[in-house]
Amino acid sequence: MNGNTLMGQEWQTLQNNHERYEIGALLIKLVCLGLCVAGLAAHLDTGWIGAVVLLCWVEEGIFKTYQARLADRLLQLESLIRQAAPSARAMQLYSEWSAARPGGLGLLREYAASTLRPTVAFPYAPILFLGGVVKMLM
Repeated sequence: MNGNTLMGQEWQTLQNNHERYEIGALLIKLVCLGLCVAGLAAHLDTGWIGAVVLLCWVEEGIFKTYQARLADRLLQLESLIRQAAPSARAMQLYSEWSAARPGGLGLLREYAASTLRPTVAFPYAPILFLGGVVKMLM
């Protein structure tokens, strides 16, 4: 196998693992949310709930650290691939995103716009409504 093929295989492997860490981070958030809701429903002391949130936060930080290491290597690979074939556009996802990445406020605007999409917002509005109804009935 030549070097370009090996770099392509490494890029694909790392990219898949990078996405798995993203899914893992999302699962940590969901578990944290579930545990908090269960804790509130069970009338646990807010100190315990806060400790669970902090534990989940640290765990996600560890996941994101591993993910950042993969992203650093992906950027290196993309640079090497670009050097080997300057006209090639394949396997440049992280380099192109990094070059076009908005600042902190720009990212917050992107996140806000995504949360307002109907396919994202739909399940949350009924949940909030039902939560309000349940609270009023209690």
